[in-house]
Amino acid sequence: MTIAGAPVGAEQFAEVLNPSTGEVVGLAPQATDAQLDQAVAAAAEAFASWRLVDDATRSQACNAMVGVLSEHAGELAELLSREQGKPMQGIGAEFELQGCIGWTGYTAAQTLPVKVLEDSDERRVELHREPVGVVGSITPWNWPLMIAIWHIVPAIRTGNTVVIKPSPFTPLSTLRMVALLNTALPPGVLNVVSGGDALGARLSQHPDIAKIVFTGSIPTGKKVMASAADTLKTLTLELGGNDPAIILPDADPEQIAEGLYWGALINSGQTCGAIKRLYVHDDIYDRVCDALVAFNEHIPMGDGLAEGSLLGPLQNERQYQKVIELVEDAKAHGARILCGGEAADGPGYFYPVTFVADIEDGTRLVDEEQFGPVLPIIRYTDVNDAVASANGTEFGLDASVWGQDAEQTAAIASQLEAGTVFINKHADIAPHVPFGGIKCSGIGVEFGEEGLEAYTRIKIINAAA
Repeated sequence: MTIAGAPVGAEQFAEVLNPSTGEVVGLAPQATDAQLDQAVAAAAEAFASWRLVDDATRSQACNAMVGVLSEHAGELAELLSREQGKPMQGIGAEFELQGCIGWTGYTAAQTLPVKVLEDSDERRVELHREPVGVVGSITPWNWPLMIAIWHIVPAIRTGNTVVIKPSPFTPLSTLRMVALLNTALPPGVLNVVSGGDALGARLSQHPDIAKIVFTGSIPTGKKVMASAADTLKTLTLELGGNDPAIILPDADPEQIAEGLYWGALINSGQTCGAIKRLYVHDDIYDRVCDALVAFNEHIPMGDGLAEGSLLGPLQNERQYQKVIELVEDAKAHGARILCGGEAADGPGYFYPVTFVADIEDGTRLVDEEQFGPVLPIIRYTDVNDAVASANGTEFGLDASVWGQDAEQTAAIASQLEAGTVFINKHADIAPHVPFGGIKCSGIGVEFGEEGLEAYTRIKIINAAA
């Protein structure tokens, strides 16, 4: 771990497994309550001076972090692949590191200038943005480093300090990244502690944490929100998604197959904003099914470090068993398996890409977030029914609509209940575009000016003329 700029060990450690092989990648230190308190105290002490640092110096620090990430990208990508399972190539570990570098560089260049609300003979009113204090970050196992950067960099850029706790399934790459980033930062500005779910609960309850940023499941997000209530912490929650995609009858199945495939199966489906439900008009239903199956025949799945792998395993046994359970339930309810549908033999948590046809709302695979390489394909005849089904859940992260009539796709997009609605694409995120969910998929946004503002509080300076 890293506390106040120095490496910190532990009395107890937990094994971190490679999901491709089951082998031990390394041992993660398990922080004690006292060590968490030390990390928060170090961040609080550093905040007293970091909050006063000028904007240009903070920007320079973030640019220095870009240099560190660039220099060590290969090392971090390999460690990430080993503990998370994602392939080095394609939309995998090397892609994730490039995302870390790109987001950090963009955030370094962002500013939140003072806004003059009134400058009259009576008064001058200015709106200033000030840092909130110590930010607690809790990150998931699907995109461990990129999501950590999404939490860390805007916090530091706006003058806050950070204590981050990575997922117990993928802590090693974050521990290493934070140690490296500390070479570009004053001691205590960025601290990392590792441990199980109980450590995350203590972090979210800590009285000296001013803001919690959490990315993960809806049930855990609700617990984080409840635990933050006593101290009225600021919250940014990016929670689960069961993203619908509606395919209109004028869409070209062969043309959109690649976009649909990676929209659903990026990171082997282990992405909150991936397509989880595919609603296809009856006129082109079979063609869409056939096009997806055909595209999948050319996508290799294997060990993340193996040359040529483009899809990897499920990250952990719990998620692996959930995917199996959902597919078996779909079979029991009469769904038709177009490809896959059976767990692979051998080591690792590999589950093949599985497209499931002749399935309806009310089936667990449709109603729940599967978070794996499985896609239910639901037939519809009236687009109003598809829209109602798409909106008829507690989720509201992303959605998409696919078709050739720009007026119709825009009309459908306006009816979909989601934080982001894509047209003829899915999961296309960028550092300048705000991202966040509605309903139970989250509170607040990340990215862009609005995401940067979320790490600040407003101070009004109202002066007599």
